[in-house]
Amino acid sequence: MLTTLKADFAQLNPASNETNKKYARVFTSGCFDIFHQGHLNILKKTKELCDYLIVGVSTDELIIKSKGRPPVIPFEERISILEANKYVDEVIPQIDKNKQKIVDQYNIDAISVGSDWKGKYPPVTCDMIYFDYTPNVSSTVLKQKLNITPTK
Repeated sequence: MLTTLKADFAQLNPASNETNKKYARVFTSGCFDIFHQGHLNILKKTKELCDYLIVGVSTDELIIKSKGRPPVIPFEERISILEANKYVDEVIPQIDKNKQKIVDQYNIDAISVGSDWKGKYPPVTCDMIYFDYTPNVSSTVLKQKLNITPTK
């Protein structure tokens, strides 16, 4: 419900010139499996640059297809976690890796990703924002520390 209200407001009041932010609408995406400080940092840094932040959460099926294993946290729970985040204005399912479709559908001005994507990201018709990852923080590291091995 909150996401819907935020989305309705954003459509009524797109990109306010009063905020002095560089972008009106920015998109970022990920698995967000075992949400951690690194996720929070990227959302916060991205929101500092935009009026409206849309986050794509990979579906369980997309994660299985790309990583060969299911996530630890189910899709609906990962969606709920992000909907509750104060930096996020809208959460959408990411059912495939076609970012241009999202750029077109949601009128995206920029996409934010980790710096490891420099030179590897498929071409899109918007700006790209690259952020360094938080050192020593990742879902993979957490899973190793917790001795979690998702089944295939």
